[in-house]
Amino acid sequence: MKTVLILGTGCANCKHTAKLIEQLAAEKGVAITLEKVEDIQKIIAYGVMATPGVVIDGTVVHAGGVPSRSKIESWL
Repeated sequence: MKTVLILGTGCANCKHTAKLIEQLAAEKGVAITLEKVEDIQKIIAYGVMATPGVVIDGTVVHAGGVPSRSKIESWL
């Protein structure tokens, strides 16, 4: 099971990113736990300055803007 963190303050892009990751994981049959991190200090601690940020299993894989479907699929 992959642990996915969405780093962001709850903006539309952050919500869309979370929904897209959940959808693609379900399509691929990949088990994930998804958590939204909205605390600015925690987001900065990951070194993310542009949201949404995506952290998978402790590694920042994306920051700034909604990731493409193909990019998300490569993470899963």
